[in-house]
Amino acid sequence: MSGTDNTNGLDETNAGGRKGNTGGPDRAGETGSTGGTDRAGETGSTGGTDRAGGLNDRNATGDTGGPDRADGMDRTSGLDRAGGTGGYIGREGSLDLVQAEFRPLVSALRDQVAERFAGRLHSAYLYGSVPRGTALAGRSDLDVLLALRTDPTEADRAEARAVETELDAAFDVIDGAGILLFGRDVLLSDLERHDLGWFVACLCTPLLGADLAELLPRYRPTSLLARETNGDLGDALPRWRRAAAEATGDARLRALVRGASRKLVRTAFTLVMPRYGGWTSDLTEQAEAFARYYPERAEELRKIAALAGNPVADRDVLTMYTEDLGPWLAAEYLTVHGAKSPRPYES
Repeated sequence: MSGTDNTNGLDETNAGGRKGNTGGPDRAGETGSTGGTDRAGETGSTGGTDRAGGLNDRNATGDTGGPDRADGMDRTSGLDRAGGTGGYIGREGSLDLVQAEFRPLVSALRDQVAERFAGRLHSAYLYGSVPRGTALAGRSDLDVLLALRTDPTEADRAEARAVETELDAAFDVIDGAGILLFGRDVLLSDLERHDLGWFVACLCTPLLGADLAELLPRYRPTSLLARETNGDLGDALPRWRRAAAEATGDARLRALVRGASRKLVRTAFTLVMPRYGGWTSDLTEQAEAFARYYPERAEELRKIAALAGNPVADRDVLTMYTEDLGPWLAAEYLTVHGAKSPRPYES
């Protein structure tokens, strides 16, 4: 089984590395906050105890209802329109949406994380297809974020890799597991407010501990959010070139194509997100939203969205990404939204 791929197009086999989130940023959402109000009681409560099925019922914002739900969440736009305020990106996942075949896996994850990280853990979250209820048995991976009370250590990363390996070996229902590690203070920092903070508040589903979303603002699909989530595509292109040059074997090439495809589609979507005025993590829907505004690149992006789900071991695809679409998209992004704020701890 493979490790979880990240949005840099690299195989996410090293726990605590950069992420491949479901929505678009290279790591998870981004920075440069304007502050914001307390999120308590908005898009996902934090109460609840462990249920008989072994899953925590704290986040109930994602149900299977129609386009406009009783809680005000409009599933066609990904926005919470409750109370007439509208326009906020709603939390997309819920433990209620985890499919039956994935529930034993999630329960095992919860138990392992609670035991291995004990006093180090502040909170644990799922993200991706499993908490959205769209995972495919045997094909989807398990994506996890752990917020630690302090910055992760090498020992923490080793524990996370052990959990990844054990879950991947024990559960055929997934094709790999990936665990991201961050310190609580980084996730709540002003610099990460519109990247990792947004990621936690909107794309992560609480599994254990106190939900950090309670300490974060609500988010709209703005140019600031676009800039801070994906305004770094240009930085990823040299890494992709190096990784492609060094790749040996079809499995590695497919992993690179899958990761780079996801990053490109998500970046293309967030490029148009403020004009689109909504949110979706579905790559096909993201490609269609982009197509409204850049019809000359529409078919190209639709094909890339398909490759994200069914990657090929083709260096020519990666060359097209790094020498054609990637540079164009990075330049357009800088023109429209600007560059992502630099991270001193990632220099």
